[in-house]
Parts: sequence; C-alpha cells; structure tokens
Amino acid sequence: MRIVPAQPQDVSKLLAFREEAAAWLSRLGTDQWQRPYPADKLLKTVEAGTVFMVRDGDATAGTITLTPEAEAGLWTDEELTEPSLFINKLTVARTHAGQNLGGRLLDWAGDRAYRAGAKWLRLDAWTTNASLQEYYIRQEFEYVRTVVEGGAVNGGPRVSGWLAQRPARPTKHGFVDETAAPGSLA
Repeated sequence: MRIVPAQPQDVSKLLAFREEAAAWLSRLGTDQWQRPYPADKLLKTVEAGTVFMVRDGDATAGTITLTPEAEAGLWTDEELTEPSLFINKLTVARTHAGQNLGGRLLDWAGDRAYRAGAKWLRLDAWTTNASLQEYYIRQEFEYVRTVVEGGAVNGGPRVSGWLAQRPARPTKHGFVDETAAPGSLA
C-alpha cells in the first residue's frame, strides 16, 4: 500500500469516504460526523498539503489529515509551545477494516511528526464516542483532558474535545511513502 498526498480532484472521493464512515458510525450508535463536511473547507486542507490517502492498488483504503495547527480552544498556550503535529479525520474504508490500517496510519503520522521535529502527535476525538477513545488508548495515546465548552456554534458544547497525545517517534508503518519530506517545526 502507498501513502500519497491528496489532490484537489480527490475531494469528492474524500467526501464520499467520510459519508461512508458517518453511516458506519451511525450504525454503531454514535452521532459522530453526521453533519456533512463542507467541500470548500476540505479543498483548502487538500491544497495546504495536509491531507493524505492510502492507496491499495486503485482503491482508497484510508485517509488522514496531519497539520501543525491545533483547533482553537483545545490545547493550552503552554502545550502549544511544544512542537506537535495534530491528527484529524482519520478514516479507514470498510473494505479495509480489521487490518490495523488505522494503527499503521497513526504510526506513519508519528514517524512524520518525528521527522518534522515534533515532540508530540496529538489529536482530539469525538467527546461522546467512548469506543474511539478506547481505540486511541490502545494505540498508546495518553488521555490529556476533555474540553466540553467552546464549540463552534454559539460557544456551545464541543463535540470533539477529548484530547490525547503520544510522543512522536520513528516507526515502521509498512507503507510505501510517496509524500514529500515534512517541513521542520523548528
């Protein structure tokens, strides 16, 4: 399997991928990702070079967004002084579920963060999705805290405020990495 940067022409595929994940999550009883994601917002992240896709032949097997910018209001000013990369929108195709592809993507992200000079690989997860939180703990992330206030709509409750981190470190993820070397965070 290869990991490649997403391209603007991939936006419709990425949106369909997210819809597939939202339907699966709904069947599991969570409301995560039930609101459609804005295509223009996704296009901006693709154009910024922070969205990556796993290709298995012609199939898209997974995707991850990895950015040096944290979502506002989640991490403290002190935490933000520590060089970090932040994971968003990790998704695995149902056709590739059960193959530890998500774990390998997390390892790839941690390796990329390490090569960029980051101390931490950080994420925020859906506040009410205990299964997802347990998954990240099994992937060696350490729970930091849950931020429940300051959501995007009228400063209301935050839906994705469960915070976790693990040290950035070199790993053997098993992908053929066809991405450019990460920029330095220093």
